[in-house]
Amino acid sequence: MTATVTLRLIKGQLDRTEYVFDERTTCILGRADDCVPRLPSDESHRTVSRHHCLLDINPPDVRVRDLGSLNGTFVNGEKIGQREARQTPEEGATVSFPEHDLTDGDEIRLGQTVFRVDIRLPAGYRTLSLSRCAKCDGEVRGEPGDRSGVYVCADCQAEPGAAARRLVELAHSGHHELTPVAGYTLLRELGRGGMGAVYLARDEHTGQEVALKVMLPRVAASPVARARFLREVELSRALRHPNIAALHDVGFADGTFYFTTEYCAGGSLDQLLARRGGPLDVAEAVRLACQALAGVAFAHGEGVVHRDLTPHNILLGKTDGSLVAKVGDFGLAKAFDHAGLSGLTRTGATAGKPFYVPRQQVVNFRNVSPAVDVWALAACLYHALTGAYPRDFPRGKDPWRLVLQAEPVPIRQRDPAIPVAVAEVIDEALRENPGSAFHTADELREALLAHSC
Repeated sequence: MTATVTLRLIKGQLDRTEYVFDERTTCILGRADDCVPRLPSDESHRTVSRHHCLLDINPPDVRVRDLGSLNGTFVNGEKIGQREARQTPEEGATVSFPEHDLTDGDEIRLGQTVFRVDIRLPAGYRTLSLSRCAKCDGEVRGEPGDRSGVYVCADCQAEPGAAARRLVELAHSGHHELTPVAGYTLLRELGRGGMGAVYLARDEHTGQEVALKVMLPRVAASPVARARFLREVELSRALRHPNIAALHDVGFADGTFYFTTEYCAGGSLDQLLARRGGPLDVAEAVRLACQALAGVAFAHGEGVVHRDLTPHNILLGKTDGSLVAKVGDFGLAKAFDHAGLSGLTRTGATAGKPFYVPRQQVVNFRNVSPAVDVWALAACLYHALTGAYPRDFPRGKDPWRLVLQAEPVPIRQRDPAIPVAVAEVIDEALRENPGSAFHTADELREALLAHSC
């Protein structure tokens, strides 16, 4: 049995009386067709907005915030958000309302509909108010719902380089869980993100260079969560394709997950754009995008969805002097989230910006289809050609609300010099309402090849 978060309907009339969540997810409550739970558009719910509030769930933890609704969201009778009466829904997106942690028995009211939050813990589940950091041995003060397991404090999470160096030192000293990296020497940092960093490492026995990635969990990494994550990663480890950066070894030690992957000497797409000082020409950008799509299509055929495609993880190898796109980190973000190791960070103030995230991924986080990767790859191509993101993200506006409300800007509005045929393919791939004509990576790849010649 796992921890669960249940929304129980205690006032109002809906098709269901309870919604049970037993793994990491987000959901949006409101009257829009894509909301779960969805409230009807009738007289009793006229005060409820289409996208009213968002729940960020990582059982047993759950958090809520209002999405700039007209009449506000109430938690235990207290209003936690509401746009001003004179503001349109779009203008309401200029305000980012704070998140509120929920506990067992809390009540959420939208209009006349009320849900009670029920949090259930499995037998033997243990919560901690105080633990020790696996790295510095400092005190880690927990909050209600914290998991038992291996903790890494916030200060150590902010220093992935120290975590990587310590792993290599432990490996050299004969740590049994680090045998795969026992012969490696760290050379330099290649990049970093919200959950960790990547380093160039060399196997001193063979001379081979690899990328060593470390990921630090945001919550206590229980044995169950670690096993779930590593089990899911094994699916990605089996992927072998010329346009996928191969994943070699995976493991966990000292509060840190580590991976060795194929090293791509050309860096990443975002680094290429920085070196060039601006967008790529159409032929090169489309060529790299089609190569990445070939890798994505292969992974989808093996049942693996990336779910975190950005220019940062479109890596660039070299063959006969030419850059070759290789998609990296396949399945890592998905597995990390499914195991609950990312904490409640996906849609809050500390989350990364959803520059390459389709609407489907926000409203249906747990059950996303391969189409989210198709959209994200088209967004990466859009950025490679224009230097801009498909949506505008003005400073001060809630970016997650914008994903729900704003449509992508047609690419020729960014750069009229982009060929019409290519622009039409990209705009179609980014169309979300009612949906793009390209449902698979192969479909988008074939369209780009046909219209860019």
